[in-house]
Amino acid sequence: MPKLEPDIHDSLATMREVMETADCLISHDEVEAALDRMAAAITADLGDTLPVFYCVMNGGLITTGHLLTRLGFPLEVDYLHATRYRGGIRGGELFWRVSPEVPMAGRHVVIVDDILDEGATLAAILDYCREAGAASISTAVLVDKRHDRKAVPGLKADYCSLEVADRYVFGFGMDYKGYWRNAPGIFAPKGL
Repeated sequence: MPKLEPDIHDSLATMREVMETADCLISHDEVEAALDRMAAAITADLGDTLPVFYCVMNGGLITTGHLLTRLGFPLEVDYLHATRYRGGIRGGELFWRVSPEVPMAGRHVVIVDDILDEGATLAAILDYCREAGAASISTAVLVDKRHDRKAVPGLKADYCSLEVADRYVFGFGMDYKGYWRNAPGIFAPKGL
């Protein structure tokens, strides 16, 4: 096995420690049940509309993948990449990496993301969809964070089955400094 460079080794040890000491806020089974509820609601509302689902990268990747396999109706899938975090744990200015390719004009659009925190990124994406002429716009997020700092007062996801306390969270698409998106539940690092 090749020897790791010291900074990579330190990072690996740090990331392992973050996971080993993290608080599990929502178990994998609870996430699966929440996705089932979300899929049922989306199917009831949009199952006969030929919607297009846009995954917000990178955080929405895991939620989108797990959600779409629960939807038994025809739909299209695309992605977009807008972020405020860029590998850190604090949000900054909105940065657009990739715009969607599937046109939104006249379509029933569903934006899928991992978390609704302050919502600045989601609000900018919704503005983009409105300007693109979407017939309707729905939002599906795995987790809504409980606090009163929403970028747009009253901003809520149309489909969301889980809430978490106002802590930094990671897992099931959400990252900690770029790592642990693959954690099988929702976790919070000790002290954050």
